[in-house]
Amino acid sequence: MSLFDAFDPDSEEILKPSHMIRPVEGFPETVVLTFEEKSLQALQSGWNTRAAATLRGGRDIPVYALRHNGRELAVCQSIIGGAGTAGLLEEALALGAKKVLIYGSCGVLDAELAAGHFILPTQAYRDEGVSYHYLQVSDYVDIPTAARLGEIFDELNLPYVKGRVWTTDAIYRETRANMEKRKADGCLAVDMECASTMAVGQFRGVPVYQFLYAEDSLDGDGWDPRTMGAVPASDYEKYLRVALEVASRL
Repeated sequence: MSLFDAFDPDSEEILKPSHMIRPVEGFPETVVLTFEEKSLQALQSGWNTRAAATLRGGRDIPVYALRHNGRELAVCQSIIGGAGTAGLLEEALALGAKKVLIYGSCGVLDAELAAGHFILPTQAYRDEGVSYHYLQVSDYVDIPTAARLGEIFDELNLPYVKGRVWTTDAIYRETRANMEKRKADGCLAVDMECASTMAVGQFRGVPVYQFLYAEDSLDGDGWDPRTMGAVPASDYEKYLRVALEVASRL
């Protein structure tokens, strides 16, 4: 048996999200997942929030609720990586979420994409393990929610590019040859969660949206960290504001 034989749509999970999480009455239908602690700090200092629930994820992860543009939203910090994020996504759905917006940084495969530029994934290359437990084998998972996300970015007059991304588990095995293959295949960026979370959403029948913002670059003679580790707090607040504006329109 190989990873490509992992998809089993006909039998039930032994451990279900409902074993760990119970629905919360009045839980916001739209959830925002972010990977940055500084975004949560910006949320707590700039918005009126309340405790809405707690996710497990191997440790207690608080979920905050707030009202934005007349909509009830929930926000929490996710775990970096496809497996951790997929687990938290499952738990958020068990709480009662109906739509999920995920956002975070990525490395670019085209140095012309400036640090901070928004990228809307349209397909994600499945160089990870989680998606093969949720979807039939294929090279890419399609992201139909990118169309609506692009419309919202247009409404907000936010510049962005659309395209394929490369999702990988192995941040320290992003080799030159593999990067060149993915770039030749049309991938604009590399991330660690997109293919996994999109597969979960499609298997569970829940729309999952994701936007990325560029940080480091793999395109050049060597790795270029650019803004990685040096993003100012004001930018994290900006990305959070974009996420809340987008989520309130989903």
